[in-house]
Amino acid sequence: MKIPQLSLFAGLFALLFAGTVHAIEIATPPDVDYSALPPLGQQWRDSNPYRDVAAAPEIGRVAYNQSCARCHGADAATNAAPAPDLRNLNRACWRIVNTDLKARCIADKDAYFAKTVRHGKTIVGVMHMPPWQDVLPQELAWSIQVFIEAQAATKARAQAAAR
Repeated sequence: MKIPQLSLFAGLFALLFAGTVHAIEIATPPDVDYSALPPLGQQWRDSNPYRDVAAAPEIGRVAYNQSCARCHGADAATNAAPAPDLRNLNRACWRIVNTDLKARCIADKDAYFAKTVRHGKTIVGVMHMPPWQDVLPQELAWSIQVFIEAQAATKARAQAAAR
């Protein structure tokens, strides 16, 4: 085996057994005033308490554009970003007619959202999203989700009008 091939093999072997490969993205706190939101404390909520809070979507928009837009696209309004289009997270829930089933679906999506934001996302040893638990207060995380849901509703209305 030639030296360059041996080096390549050794590098791939080291990468395979090196453990988690970290993303270049580093979670940095956004500079957002969220004093208009009711404080939630340190214990994370099971569901989003801000869906009916008027200030939440705008606070979420500012926080999203500072913390999430690099990977998920500006204003959560693109499907061309390198990371998933977050407007699709609750898409299945909004179509459910049964009130109880819809509430359970939204609760499941809230749990998924909180877990992903808090702990990040690692797939096959590659970190695709850094953990935000020690960087992003839950007030901002939940307001970001409200903003994303508002963007999803705007997208759905635009698609319906185009039909």
